[in-house]
Amino acid sequence: MLPLATFAASAAVGVGKSLIGSLAKTDADTMDTAKATASAKARKTADDFEKMFLEDSLERLTQSAGTDGPLGENGTGGGVWRSMLTKEYANAIVKTGGVGISNQVYSEMMRMQEAGGGR
Repeated sequence: MLPLATFAASAAVGVGKSLIGSLAKTDADTMDTAKATASAKARKTADDFEKMFLEDSLERLTQSAGTDGPLGENGTGGGVWRSMLTKEYANAIVKTGGVGISNQVYSEMMRMQEAGGGR
């Protein structure tokens, strides 16, 4: 009976190690997925910040353009047209690589996340 008990204990240890290895792999996969998700969210947030900054900057530039011409306030919807145009300009700038604000914000966000332990 003793050899059978040794075999059962050995099998139980093998199953336990396999289970722990499987759980560790699952935890590692979950952590990788969580890091990828956090990275994607940080990238989107950084891009959105740059877009907002560019929209504000372009809005200020077009405000001083005067009231004549296609962006003027002299017709119906001139302000709306100007707002939509500056938003599209900002989107186009960010899509083509932006001005570098997004990369700096993203790097800083990831550095802070690593320093804070991912909280």
